[in-house]
Amino acid sequence: MAVINTEIKPFKAQAFKQGKFIEVTDADVKGKWAVFFFYPADFTFVCPTELGDVADHYAELQRLGVEVYSVSTDTHFTHKAWHDSSETIGKIEYTMIGDPTGTITRNFDVMREGEGLADRGTFVVDPDGIIQAMEITAEGVGRNAADLLRKLKAAQYVRAHPGEVCPAKWEEGEKTLAPSLSLVGKI
Repeated sequence: MAVINTEIKPFKAQAFKQGKFIEVTDADVKGKWAVFFFYPADFTFVCPTELGDVADHYAELQRLGVEVYSVSTDTHFTHKAWHDSSETIGKIEYTMIGDPTGTITRNFDVMREGEGLADRGTFVVDPDGIIQAMEITAEGVGRNAADLLRKLKAAQYVRAHPGEVCPAKWEEGEKTLAPSLSLVGKI
């Protein structure tokens, strides 16, 4: 799992977004912030709660210049069927990538080999295509989009303010740190 600070690998996939089938490639991601939100499967239990939570925060993510790509090893056709049949999934406006070959899932090192399913993995990718943050949780542990938003704001802040870092539980507007020899042993 040595993907932090690495560039995302090339991919091309079919996706469902706002009533249409589209093609998405790694080139579409470059030049803006992105979140790749992997989950095991459509029509399951924890997954719709997570995807709905991200959908509830999507407008704020968009205001920050972030595009969201949910990814499972289901097809884009299955994503459409789920979108059309679930109230929770029906509110999703972001891109739902189908990865039936597992290429993208393996690129991000979250494939459960032998099962053909993705782990619950979240990746924050900067405009250069470099992975800046990641979170992997076990099957039964859902993620929190509010914390994803906090991490994304921290990553954007650090990129915009070289020489500063965000301490634990940092929230937008709070003090940051400027690492230096004078701080060693004083925090």
